[in-house]
Amino acid sequence: MGDAATIGGAVLLIALAVDRLVGDPQSAYHPVALLGRVIGGWGRPEVWPVRWQRSIGVVGTIATAGLFAFPFLLLESLGPWSMLLAGPLLLKACFAWRALEEHAAAVEAALARDLEAGRSMAGRLVSRDTAPLTAEQVRSAAYESVAENLVDSITAPLLYFATFGLGGAAAYRAVNTMDAMLGYRDERVRIGWAPARLDDLLGYLPARVTGVVLLAWFVMIGRGRQAWTTLLRDRRKRPGLNGGIPMALIAGGVGVAFEKPGVYRIGTAERSLSEGGPGIVRAVRAATIGTALLCMITLFLWVLLANRIEL
Repeated sequence: MGDAATIGGAVLLIALAVDRLVGDPQSAYHPVALLGRVIGGWGRPEVWPVRWQRSIGVVGTIATAGLFAFPFLLLESLGPWSMLLAGPLLLKACFAWRALEEHAAAVEAALARDLEAGRSMAGRLVSRDTAPLTAEQVRSAAYESVAENLVDSITAPLLYFATFGLGGAAAYRAVNTMDAMLGYRDERVRIGWAPARLDDLLGYLPARVTGVVLLAWFVMIGRGRQAWTTLLRDRRKRPGLNGGIPMALIAGGVGVAFEKPGVYRIGTAERSLSEGGPGIVRAVRAATIGTALLCMITLFLWVLLANRIEL
């Protein structure tokens, strides 16, 4: 059992290193790209009668998550050497750390050219209309995406790996991708109901664990009170159960404001987002590393528990 924890820890560390070295390669054969094509196949509401759409969403969600997780589970069953050799690459496919930073940097670089370029680049990250946004609002869209996706794209997959193995990380990644593609209040509202609700459920604990790690980071750098105050005041301003937690903590801890015009304003602008951007990136890095350490502890606790049960 100790070997299992050692291998799991090694897989986690190597996957994080691979992410930092190569990022998220753009390929039609990336597992999540393949997953997206599967979701796009059944997730088109126009091909289903309205009365079937919610049921199709439930069945499609379960089937897609199972299909995506199957090869990850199969690899785990092949033994420790297969897990050690291929596990880091499969786990890496379930999270995107460096890519989040690159998205924000791309918006900053585009804004350095001109406002229209910045609006266009931000429009690739968010669903809102970026045409009327100011430069600060463009930066807000980019850094909001980084803050919100800290849980969805990094810490939640790591926590599910530590708790349920590669299959758990893959199943979470599948549900989150289905929510990202289908969980909207438009013609997809019925077919996207199941993945949206399941994503809220699966993200509930990871968002709060990540919140604790973020709060610890801001306490360490002397910004704990501001982060906590903003969390209590603003976490419910963003729709949804989970996304407001990392956004409010990061906004308060860094001293910036995230604004979606006409919808919410989270945090108090003690500094501009161009000044606070590096602090946001540092907070995401701290939360990622802190969560990875928690995952390592979790892996070894599982081993100790299993050994006690065997005794």
